[in-house]
Amino acid sequence: MPELDEFSFLPAQSASLGRAAPVVRRVDVTLSDGRSLSGLRWGDAPPRVTLLHGAGLNAHTWDTTLLHLGAPALAIDLPGHGDSSWRDDAAYVARVLAPEVVAAIEAWSDRPQMLVGHSLGGLTAAAVAASRPDLVSQLVIVDITPGVDPSAGPAQIRAFFAGPTDWATRDELVDRALSFGLGGTREAATRGVFLNSRVRPDGRVEWKHHFAHLAAAAANAGADTTTPDAVRAVLATTGWDDIADVARPTTLIRGERGFVTAADAEEFTRRVPGAEVRTLATGHNAQEEDPGALAALLADALTKDRTPADD
Repeated sequence: MPELDEFSFLPAQSASLGRAAPVVRRVDVTLSDGRSLSGLRWGDAPPRVTLLHGAGLNAHTWDTTLLHLGAPALAIDLPGHGDSSWRDDAAYVARVLAPEVVAAIEAWSDRPQMLVGHSLGGLTAAAVAASRPDLVSQLVIVDITPGVDPSAGPAQIRAFFAGPTDWATRDELVDRALSFGLGGTREAATRGVFLNSRVRPDGRVEWKHHFAHLAAAAANAGADTTTPDAVRAVLATTGWDDIADVARPTTLIRGERGFVTAADAEEFTRRVPGAEVRTLATGHNAQEEDPGALAALLADALTKDRTPADD
């Protein structure tokens, strides 16, 4: 049996949707300090959509959504996640990550992007759109606002990762994800764990992303994991300033069982006049729970996309 790699799951996923396997390749850019940022380029045509994942995930979280969407796209591994370098300062907050995402968009695209961000990626996308409107045609934020209660859903994710930092097998990681109600079906969780973990030289399995190691270190030090400082920093109120400064059409997509409550969505539209809010019958990870429905919303937004004039 051939050894699995990060693209081994795509043929079966494509076939299940009645589609030909797409052209997907990994791309990398070197940042100014020597670290690297990595991503996935979907299709041979210039990308029209750039997607940013949430904390603890990676670019592959968008795979099934992009199979449904069928548009040329970039899915970026945020710093500290996937195949991108970790930050020595562990500063995984939107305004710090935004310039690094900008470097990737400039390197890998030739036109303004429909910028889609989930969770931490959504706040980062807002910071990118606010600081570099020339790179963005419209902004789509998936199930996050700066006003989300950090002691609710986000803390559950922190608790999930605040366990051991290494495991004997990937099956143990799959069992843990399912025990927290994450990952969907066992097949989906198995795929997600494979794409978000690596086998060390000693044979032990560990998460690829830095967040798991930071969460475990905090838990081992006796830190309070119910309202962690890292989560509060990610949800800093400066995020409202970034979103308010976005000069492009903005859409918030929330899951009915996700982190963004109806009150959060109402506050979003109060602070961002003209923003559209769409709701899916999902939890926080809409791109994994109902990728077809999310792709349909993105496809609709893409039909309205236009290349803005230079500002």
